[in-house]
Amino acid sequence: MPHRFATAALPLLHRLDAERAHGLALRALQAGLLGGQGAPDDARLAVRALGRDFANPIGLAAGFDKDAVALPGLMRLGFGFIEAGTVTPRRQPGNPRPRLFRLGIDGAVINRMGFNNGGIDAFVRRLAAVRQRVPVGANVGLNKQDALAERDYPALVAAVAPYAAYVVINVSSPNTPGLRDLQAAPRLGGILAAIRRAVPGAPPLLVKLAPDLAPADLPEIVAACIAHGVAGLVISNTTLARPPGLRSPHAAEIGGLSGAPLFAPSTAMLAAVARLAAGRLTLIGVGGICSGRQVLQKLRAGASLVQLYTGFALHGPALIPRLKRELLAALDADGFACVADAIGADH
Repeated sequence: MPHRFATAALPLLHRLDAERAHGLALRALQAGLLGGQGAPDDARLAVRALGRDFANPIGLAAGFDKDAVALPGLMRLGFGFIEAGTVTPRRQPGNPRPRLFRLGIDGAVINRMGFNNGGIDAFVRRLAAVRQRVPVGANVGLNKQDALAERDYPALVAAVAPYAAYVVINVSSPNTPGLRDLQAAPRLGGILAAIRRAVPGAPPLLVKLAPDLAPADLPEIVAACIAHGVAGLVISNTTLARPPGLRSPHAAEIGGLSGAPLFAPSTAMLAAVARLAAGRLTLIGVGGICSGRQVLQKLRAGASLVQLYTGFALHGPALIPRLKRELLAALDADGFACVADAIGADH
């Protein structure tokens, strides 16, 4: 059975500190211990987006493999695409530990990692060496110190451009001071213009937004992205909000909350952005997905692709084939012949 080792190991990993368990999972992926997908994907799951063909719409979000160290192992698990990063210009250790917390009762995670990574040079070497069996995107961000957005983002995009299927500009992590200020339309427009001047032949460029943006700010942000030739948006990053009803002892930890509590707000934001974009941007829906029905809800709200992070971390690789089975059943139940027919169906 594919993924049987990972499924057996999950209870043991969940007994460990969350960051240590994450490191062990990455090493297991590097060693090829977590199994792989068997049969090819059902043709009804295929979708074309960002100029690429995806065998299925379910991808891995940035944050899991920040340094692109486990891409071959991840690509064997059945994802439709992988997003590596967030990577910064220079190596940085991130915030002090502990900085990653499971909220198992709530189906959630809180992180305040702070863009811990080995820097762009090592990241690009690994990305260049990988045979991409599925599309691989690169997520780029700024160092905590001595950062200049209009200088650093173009340099990062230029570095990954020859090897990435698409590039995501991360201006929405809550764990780097001042980063979310870059989402304001005038500032974001300046960064995007600088990238276009410096890297005119860049792969599709996307911007990852925070779910905590005021709804009144979205029209101007979407308009700026369209005006500067952005290909799409990733909706959304983690939230600083703490919805009522969280029961975990770690619920008050500082950092970005992801997982089940983020599903409703991130999907509502996705639908709002889809209405504003009116087909002019490709949308990737992220936040709280743990069932095939939830994948379909993101698609119906306007996403062409979706991503997992917390669900994958909590449930392991066996989640991926389950989501595909459930998505096919949900498509049948709602009368859609294929994934492509469901995209934006609620608008």
